[in-house]
Amino acid sequence: MGQSQLTRPDLDLGPQFKKVDLNTLSSHPPIVGSPAAAPRWTTLWPNEAATQAFATALAAALQSWPGGRDARIELRGNLGAGKTTLVRHLLRAAGVQGRIKSPTYAVVEPHQTGTGDAAWPIWHFDFYRFNDPQEWEDAGFRDIFAGPGLKLMEWPDKVTGQLPPPDWVIALEAIDENQRRVDIQAQTPQGQDWLQSWTSTTTGAPHAC
Repeated sequence: MGQSQLTRPDLDLGPQFKKVDLNTLSSHPPIVGSPAAAPRWTTLWPNEAATQAFATALAAALQSWPGGRDARIELRGNLGAGKTTLVRHLLRAAGVQGRIKSPTYAVVEPHQTGTGDAAWPIWHFDFYRFNDPQEWEDAGFRDIFAGPGLKLMEWPDKVTGQLPPPDWVIALEAIDENQRRVDIQAQTPQGQDWLQSWTSTTTGAPHAC
């Protein structure tokens, strides 16, 4: 993927970010003539400090990118992969104060930073226990996604067919107790622009397969 032509301040995430050998991520040969897959960026977090550094950089980037404050981001991974931990660090970096509760039982937890014109609504969804499609309408989720604010979604596969296309999909894989493999895919044109900007200013391995 080419470098962005936009000038962005470098985001120094520290030496804890390591490049991932992309040859180890897939053993499938390319299929001649198949459509190009979404642009991707991969890295390895050796510990939670790296997760926090990523979240801090992403919170700042979302507030600087056009439309970034209204991003739709899906978080995928098995139980214990670190999805909720990443969201908590992201919310703190965005300026959310007080206790940050998991929305496992409530399905969604609303947050807001700033006031007035600087207000930034942030919605944290956890669809793990979602099992009634009618709840989507009854709870007003459609209106939330049609409105402003950052939407962070855990277990989006539980509501397949209901969610609008995500700008980014962040997939986490637990390597061991501390390390996490991270794979970001851009699923919208806007998300691709952000990913191009991200790869031009951060350490990691851009990949378009």
